[in-house]
Amino acid sequence: MKIMAGNGNPELAQAIAQYLDMQLTSASVRRFADEEIFVEIHENVRGEDVFVVQPTAAPANDNLMELLICIDALRRASARRITAVIPYFGYARQDRKSGSRTPISAKLVANLITVAGADRVLSVDLHAGQIQGFFDIPTDNLYAAPVMAADIEARLGKQDLTVVSPDVGGVVRARALAKRLGNAPLAIVDKRRERAGESEVMNIIGDVRGRMCVLVDDIVDSAGTLCNAAAALIEAGAAGATAYVTHGVLSGGAVARVEGSALTELVVTDSIAGLAAVKGAKKIRRITIAPLLAEAMRRTSEESSVSSLFD
Repeated sequence: MKIMAGNGNPELAQAIAQYLDMQLTSASVRRFADEEIFVEIHENVRGEDVFVVQPTAAPANDNLMELLICIDALRRASARRITAVIPYFGYARQDRKSGSRTPISAKLVANLITVAGADRVLSVDLHAGQIQGFFDIPTDNLYAAPVMAADIEARLGKQDLTVVSPDVGGVVRARALAKRLGNAPLAIVDKRRERAGESEVMNIIGDVRGRMCVLVDDIVDSAGTLCNAAAALIEAGAAGATAYVTHGVLSGGAVARVEGSALTELVVTDSIAGLAAVKGAKKIRRITIAPLLAEAMRRTSEESSVSSLFD
């Protein structure tokens, strides 16, 4: 078993390697003067089970191209099996035709990864479960819920908790987390989105009065939905609102928006490399999914059960 890292999130790759008591595979992932990507592997990988850790977050196209070229380099170096470990799968929100003459980019990216030579894919909290079906190779979709549940119990366990889905589409995710928190009550924020990137909260489905609300979602991008939801929960009488989100994209003015919101705290995982603005934010905290990914990678290499991680 070997672990190779791209430039998408080298800190996470290093943390995974440390957990497994391993060294990262010696390799160079660099750019020519014209920004073309060049990959060179400096050690023998023939017949090895190699895991390439590379989220495809911003800059999405550069990180995706790095992943594809790393896979191709390993395939041409005769690696026995190549697993693309993609903690954050870019283009996942384009998982269907949203209008006439629009692409399904998530399927296109899946095709690219498969054709490049990947034998397996390992990802975390895909935006939609059906994206697994876009791949014609085995795909494991891990869940950050166990990591979040442990953190919530350690910090908020003594309070009366209600798990809140910020929209109707996230109810399944919220219910799964609520179950891990001893079947905590569930509430839903009903919102109307007038245009892409903007949302208007309409009402709260469920009783949140006097309770600490835990908003849960897979991606926070502009943070508009979460901040509006937190304000609506406080207005409905909630004692407080904390958000737990797997992928902290946090583009544009998202960090400033969170800092000025009614949220007590926004907790994101390290699936995406931390932005400089996040490191200085008082309301944003990061938790690691390195042990979760490391265990899944170990079990994949040993051909043992990955699903038992979530039992």
